[in-house]
Amino acid sequence: MFGNKFLLLIGHEKNDIQNRLINLLHKISIMEKSIKGTRTEQNLLKSFAGESQARSRYTFFASVAKKEGYEQIAGVFMETAEQEKEHAKRFFKFLEGGMVEITASYPAGVIGTTAENLAAAAAGENEEWAELYPEFAKIAEEEGFPAIAVAFKMIAKVEAEHENRYRKLLNNVETGTVFEKAEAILWQCRNCGFVFEGKKAPVNCPACAHPQAYFEPMKQNY
Repeated sequence: MFGNKFLLLIGHEKNDIQNRLINLLHKISIMEKSIKGTRTEQNLLKSFAGESQARSRYTFFASVAKKEGYEQIAGVFMETAEQEKEHAKRFFKFLEGGMVEITASYPAGVIGTTAENLAAAAAGENEEWAELYPEFAKIAEEEGFPAIAVAFKMIAKVEAEHENRYRKLLNNVETGTVFEKAEAILWQCRNCGFVFEGKKAPVNCPACAHPQAYFEPMKQNY
Protein backbone atom coordinates (compact mmCIF):
# COMPACT_ATOMS: atom_id res chain seq x y z
CA MET A 1 0.00 0.00 0.00
CA PHE A 2 2.67 2.46 1.05
CA GLY A 3 4.82 1.26 -1.83
CA ASN A 4 2.12 2.13 -4.34
CA LYS A 5 1.69 5.63 -2.85
CA PHE A 6 5.44 6.12 -2.93
CA LEU A 7 5.61 5.09 -6.58
CA LEU A 8 2.65 7.35 -7.37
CA LEU A 9 4.40 10.27 -5.68
CA ILE A 10 7.56 9.60 -7.62
CA GLY A 11 5.50 9.45 -10.79
CA HIS A 12 3.92 12.86 -10.10
CA GLU A 13 7.30 14.43 -9.32
CA LYS A 14 8.76 12.90 -12.47
CA ASN A 15 5.94 14.33 -14.59
CA ASP A 16 6.38 17.73 -12.96
CA ILE A 17 10.11 17.72 -13.69
CA GLN A 18 9.45 16.64 -17.26
CA ASN A 19 6.91 19.43 -17.76
CA ARG A 20 9.33 21.99 -16.37
CA LEU A 21 12.08 20.69 -18.62
CA ILE A 22 9.79 20.83 -21.66
CA ASN A 23 8.81 24.42 -20.82
CA LEU A 24 12.46 25.38 -20.33
CA LEU A 25 13.49 23.83 -23.64
CA HIS A 26 10.59 25.60 -25.33
CA LYS A 27 11.73 28.95 -23.95
CA ILE A 28 15.30 28.27 -25.03
CA SER A 29 14.16 27.30 -28.52
CA ILE A 30 12.22 30.57 -28.79
CA MET A 31 15.22 32.59 -27.64
CA GLU A 32 17.52 30.81 -30.07
CA LYS A 33 15.18 30.99 -33.05
CA SER A 34 17.20 32.19 -36.00
CA ILE A 35 16.26 35.37 -37.83
CA LYS A 36 18.17 34.34 -40.96
CA GLY A 37 16.13 34.79 -44.10
CA THR A 38 13.25 36.57 -42.34
CA ARG A 39 11.70 39.96 -43.01
CA THR A 40 12.73 40.91 -39.48
CA GLU A 41 16.38 40.35 -40.35
CA GLN A 42 16.02 42.78 -43.25
CA ASN A 43 14.14 45.30 -41.09
CA LEU A 44 16.87 45.18 -38.45
CA LEU A 45 19.52 45.92 -41.05
CA LYS A 46 17.42 48.72 -42.55
CA SER A 47 17.01 50.21 -39.07
CA PHE A 48 20.71 49.84 -38.29
CA ALA A 49 21.56 51.67 -41.52
CA GLY A 50 18.97 54.37 -40.86
CA GLU A 51 20.12 55.03 -37.30
CA SER A 52 23.77 55.07 -38.37
CA GLN A 53 23.05 57.59 -41.10
CA ALA A 54 21.01 59.75 -38.72
CA ARG A 55 23.96 59.82 -36.35
CA SER A 56 26.23 61.11 -39.11
CA ARG A 57 23.71 63.70 -40.30
CA TYR A 58 23.25 65.04 -36.79
CA THR A 59 26.99 65.53 -36.36
CA PHE A 60 26.99 67.51 -39.62
CA PHE A 61 24.01 69.55 -38.42
CA ALA A 62 25.75 70.20 -35.10
CA SER A 63 28.66 71.83 -36.92
CA VAL A 64 26.27 74.16 -38.76
CA ALA A 65 24.46 75.11 -35.55
CA LYS A 66 27.78 75.88 -33.87
CA LYS A 67 28.86 78.09 -36.78
CA GLU A 68 25.53 79.93 -36.66
CA GLY A 69 25.93 80.64 -32.95
CA TYR A 70 23.57 78.03 -31.53
CA GLU A 71 25.69 76.11 -29.03
CA GLN A 72 22.66 74.63 -27.28
CA ILE A 73 21.23 73.28 -30.53
CA ALA A 74 24.64 71.94 -31.53
CA GLY A 75 24.76 70.13 -28.20
CA VAL A 76 21.30 68.65 -28.72
CA PHE A 77 22.29 67.40 -32.17
CA MET A 78 25.40 65.73 -30.73
CA GLU A 79 23.51 64.24 -27.80
CA THR A 80 20.89 62.83 -30.17
CA ALA A 81 23.62 61.48 -32.45
CA GLU A 82 25.00 59.45 -29.55
CA GLN A 83 21.54 58.13 -28.75
CA GLU A 84 21.05 57.10 -32.37
CA LYS A 85 24.35 55.23 -32.15
CA GLU A 86 22.94 53.23 -29.25
CA HIS A 87 19.78 52.48 -31.24
CA ALA A 88 21.94 51.25 -34.12
CA LYS A 89 23.92 49.07 -31.72
CA ARG A 90 20.73 47.58 -30.29
CA PHE A 91 19.48 46.59 -33.74
CA PHE A 92 22.91 45.36 -34.86
CA LYS A 93 23.24 43.00 -31.89
CA PHE A 94 20.12 41.12 -32.99
CA LEU A 95 21.72 40.29 -36.35
CA GLU A 96 23.49 36.97 -36.86
CA GLY A 97 26.20 37.78 -39.39
CA GLY A 98 26.67 37.07 -43.06
CA MET A 99 25.65 39.21 -46.01
CA VAL A 100 22.07 40.45 -46.20
CA GLU A 101 20.65 42.23 -49.23
CA ILE A 102 18.07 44.93 -48.56
CA THR A 103 16.09 47.41 -50.61
CA ALA A 104 15.44 50.68 -48.82
CA SER A 105 15.21 54.43 -49.30
CA TYR A 106 17.21 56.90 -47.20
CA PRO A 107 17.38 60.72 -47.06
CA ALA A 108 19.72 62.13 -49.68
CA GLY A 109 19.21 65.71 -48.59
CA VAL A 110 21.67 68.54 -48.26
CA ILE A 111 23.17 70.19 -45.22
CA GLY A 112 21.11 73.35 -44.83
CA THR A 113 20.71 76.10 -42.29
CA THR A 114 20.03 75.19 -38.68
CA ALA A 115 16.32 75.80 -39.18
CA GLU A 116 16.28 73.59 -42.28
CA ASN A 117 18.30 70.91 -40.52
CA LEU A 118 15.96 70.88 -37.52
CA ALA A 119 12.95 70.53 -39.81
CA ALA A 120 14.59 67.68 -41.73
CA ALA A 121 15.61 65.93 -38.51
CA ALA A 122 12.10 66.22 -37.05
CA ALA A 123 10.58 64.77 -40.23
CA GLY A 124 12.98 61.83 -40.14
CA GLU A 125 12.21 61.08 -36.49
CA ASN A 126 8.48 61.25 -37.23
CA GLU A 127 8.75 58.67 -40.00
CA GLU A 128 10.61 56.30 -37.69
CA TRP A 129 8.25 56.40 -34.72
CA ALA A 130 4.95 56.88 -36.57
CA GLU A 131 5.44 54.54 -39.53
CA LEU A 132 8.55 52.38 -39.78
CA TYR A 133 9.12 50.99 -36.30
CA PRO A 134 5.46 50.18 -35.53
CA GLU A 135 5.34 48.20 -38.80
CA PHE A 136 8.65 46.48 -38.07
CA ALA A 137 7.42 45.59 -34.57
CA LYS A 138 4.26 44.07 -36.04
CA ILE A 139 6.26 41.95 -38.47
CA ALA A 140 8.63 40.81 -35.70
CA GLU A 141 5.67 39.67 -33.61
CA GLU A 142 4.15 37.81 -36.56
CA GLU A 143 7.46 36.05 -37.22
CA GLY A 144 7.87 35.05 -33.57
CA PHE A 145 10.46 37.53 -32.33
CA PRO A 146 8.81 39.22 -29.31
CA ALA A 147 12.05 40.67 -27.90
CA ILE A 148 12.82 42.39 -31.20
CA ALA A 149 9.26 43.68 -31.42
CA VAL A 150 9.63 45.25 -27.97
CA ALA A 151 12.92 46.88 -28.98
CA PHE A 152 11.26 48.50 -32.00
CA LYS A 153 8.38 49.76 -29.85
CA MET A 154 10.59 51.19 -27.12
CA ILE A 155 12.99 52.90 -29.52
CA ALA A 156 9.98 54.38 -31.33
CA LYS A 157 9.09 56.14 -28.07
CA VAL A 158 12.54 57.72 -27.98
CA GLU A 159 12.23 58.89 -31.58
CA ALA A 160 8.93 60.58 -30.73
CA GLU A 161 10.74 62.55 -28.01
CA HIS A 162 13.49 63.43 -30.47
CA GLU A 163 10.93 64.85 -32.89
CA ASN A 164 9.26 66.86 -30.13
CA ARG A 165 12.58 68.37 -29.04
CA TYR A 166 13.61 69.26 -32.58
CA ARG A 167 10.28 70.97 -33.28
CA LYS A 168 10.54 73.04 -30.11
CA LEU A 169 14.06 74.14 -31.03
CA LEU A 170 12.91 74.93 -34.56
CA ASN A 171 10.15 77.12 -33.16
CA ASN A 172 12.71 78.95 -31.02
CA VAL A 173 14.86 79.65 -34.08
CA GLU A 174 11.95 80.77 -36.24
CA THR A 175 10.47 83.04 -33.56
CA GLY A 176 13.80 84.48 -32.44
CA THR A 177 13.42 83.13 -28.90
CA VAL A 178 16.60 81.06 -28.65
CA PHE A 179 18.22 83.72 -26.46
CA GLU A 180 15.21 85.82 -25.44
CA LYS A 181 11.97 84.79 -23.72
CA ALA A 182 8.72 86.60 -22.92
CA GLU A 183 9.39 86.31 -19.18
CA ALA A 184 12.52 86.24 -17.05
CA ILE A 185 14.13 82.81 -16.74
CA LEU A 186 17.43 81.36 -15.56
CA TRP A 187 20.08 81.20 -18.27
CA GLN A 188 23.19 79.06 -17.83
CA CYS A 189 26.50 79.33 -19.64
CA ARG A 190 27.36 75.98 -21.24
CA ASN A 191 31.06 76.78 -20.92
CA CYS A 192 31.53 77.73 -17.27
CA GLY A 193 28.14 77.21 -15.61
CA PHE A 194 27.43 80.87 -14.76
CA VAL A 195 23.72 81.45 -14.09
CA PHE A 196 21.94 84.66 -15.08
CA GLU A 197 18.30 85.60 -14.51
CA GLY A 198 16.49 87.71 -17.08
CA LYS A 199 14.37 87.70 -20.22
CA LYS A 200 17.44 87.78 -22.43
CA ALA A 201 20.76 85.97 -22.17
CA PRO A 202 23.84 88.22 -21.68
CA VAL A 203 25.77 89.28 -24.78
CA ASN A 204 28.85 87.83 -23.10
CA CYS A 205 29.21 85.63 -20.05
CA PRO A 206 30.23 87.79 -17.05
CA ALA A 207 32.28 84.90 -15.68
CA CYS A 208 34.19 83.44 -18.65
CA ALA A 209 33.54 86.06 -21.36
CA HIS A 210 32.19 83.48 -23.81
CA PRO A 211 29.58 84.88 -26.24
CA GLN A 212 25.81 84.69 -25.91
CA ALA A 213 25.84 81.58 -28.11
CA TYR A 214 26.88 79.55 -25.07
CA PHE A 215 23.80 80.39 -23.00
CA GLU A 216 20.77 78.12 -22.74
CA PRO A 217 17.71 77.92 -20.47
CA MET A 218 18.91 76.33 -17.24
CA LYS A 219 17.86 72.71 -16.73
CA GLN A 220 16.63 71.82 -13.26
CA ASN A 221 15.72 68.15 -13.45
CA TYR A 222 17.20 66.97 -10.18
